Amino acid sequence: MQVAGRRLLAAAVLVAMVAVATTQARATTPVGRWIAEDIRGRGVIDRVQSTIAISSDGSVAGRGGCNRLSGKAVIAGDSIRFGPVASTKMACAPAVMRQEQTFLLALTDVRSWRTEPARGKLILLDAAGRPIVVLAAT
Repeated sequence: MQVAGRRLLAAAVLVAMVAVATTQARATTPVGRWIAEDIRGRGVIDRVQSTIAISSDGSVAGRGGCNRLSGKAVIAGDSIRFGPVASTKMACAPAVMRQEQTFLLALTDVRSWRTEPARGKLILLDAAGRPIVVLAAT
C-alpha cells in the first residue's frame, strides 16, 4: 500500500510540474491561446470571453466576446502590431458588444508585448509602454 501511495504521489507531482512548465513556456512568447482579463483598465464581464490565439506565422483568431475574429499580427522581438482584424457581425447584448468593440480597438493600439511567465500572463502595451490588454494563458 505504501509503494502504491508513493507512486500516486510521484505521478501527481510530475503532472503538476508539467502543467507549470507548459504554462511558463507559453508565457514567454505572445504565440499561444489567451483570454482577456483586463481591457484598458476596465476589467472584463464575467462569462464573456474575449480571446485571441496568435500563431507563430502571425495569424490571429479568436472571439471578441460575441463575434469570431481573424487577422494577422507582425511580431519582431518585443514589438507586435495587429493588422486589420475581421469579425463576424452578430448582435449581442449591448454590454457584450461594448466589451468586444473595446477589445478590437485596443488591438489596433498595441505596439509591444511583455510576459509574466510565473503568472502565465501576456500584457499588450501601447506606444507609451502602458498596458492596454492583460491576457492569461488558456
